[in-house]
Amino acid sequence: MNILFYGNGDSGNHGCEAIVRGTVALLGGKDNSNSFCIYSDYCEQDKKYGLNELAEIQEAKKAIKRGPQFLSAYLKMKMFNDYASMDALLYLEKIYSASEFADIALSVGGDNYCYKGNEFYTELNKAYHKAGIKTVLWGCSIEPELMKNKRIQSDINRYNAVVARESITQEALIALRSDVLLAPDPAFYMEANTCTLDDRFFNHEVIGINLSPMLISYESNYGVSIDNYRNLIQHIIDNTKYDIALIPHVVWPNNDDRKTLIQLYNAIEQKDRLIIIEDMTAPELKYCISKCKFFVGARTHATIAAYSSGVPTLVVGYSVKARGIAKDLFGDDEHYVIPVQSINTSDDLTNAFNWIAERETEIKKRLRCYLPEYLHRGEAAKELLYHICEDQN
Repeated sequence: MNILFYGNGDSGNHGCEAIVRGTVALLGGKDNSNSFCIYSDYCEQDKKYGLNELAEIQEAKKAIKRGPQFLSAYLKMKMFNDYASMDALLYLEKIYSASEFADIALSVGGDNYCYKGNEFYTELNKAYHKAGIKTVLWGCSIEPELMKNKRIQSDINRYNAVVARESITQEALIALRSDVLLAPDPAFYMEANTCTLDDRFFNHEVIGINLSPMLISYESNYGVSIDNYRNLIQHIIDNTKYDIALIPHVVWPNNDDRKTLIQLYNAIEQKDRLIIIEDMTAPELKYCISKCKFFVGARTHATIAAYSSGVPTLVVGYSVKARGIAKDLFGDDEHYVIPVQSINTSDDLTNAFNWIAERETEIKKRLRCYLPEYLHRGEAAKELLYHICEDQN
């Protein structure tokens, strides 16, 4: 198969990197006669973190050519405040040229349909079909409320296949199309890469902590996230011998975990108990997270790195993806996910962490025993792609 990835963010979000790496690991690279190409908005970032070793990386955009399509998109923008068609124009030439090499195009953004601006992905999906290329919505999460939108319904039905990464999304989509497949987020299949770590990861026990600006933007009470994380860290310092590693997973300039983590660092007096983790590749970050005794994380793919490494994890979530993944792994998301919108008092996060810590043995056993069965679902997703490509030929 010649597989094209599109709709993904750049690797400064290591979740985006992990999705690509995990998909390549699941499907198999050159040894399995599969080749991969990434249409990227930020080629240099993807090369910086090594994705060019797995796939060809091409610019996703080309300059807009004036013509009937431009005029139509311009009128939509001016008359109806609809920017999706105009934004998509930059991508059309590359999409139409993809028919020369791509057997199938995977929309790998994961939660693109969870946020504003999802009309843009509708336009890309239309363009790929116009170019004669079959598309798959790959490893997605979609808020159930969004499925009331007729435009989204039409777009979901346009994909040749939809693979949901958690059962809440699958259940929301199944009424629309009965063939929605459930499989783990592709990042579950990414292997860790060893790297140099602080000696305390090997000589002590370390708790991994991840906090993101994205999470803070969803809080119901201003400042409650930082307060709860600070109180949790202080609780760990005062009551245990554990050290704490502050681990970023997204380093985009306008959405950089390091900014929130440095706030936490500055708020704690006992700096000798803290470890600041610098930016790394996604496989290196997974290695770091795998060496933690427990993990508390806001970024979905940081928590996936923990889950897939067998680390007991508390997710501080804000959307369907966190709840759905925990539900599929443990049968229920209660206690395993604390929605940031529900955090009201300064000790909510500490209490939730203590629940996880008290059940360390049973959580580790659950992950150890259940992960092989859970990961085996990916084989069905792999076979689905082969089937679509065979039908095309």
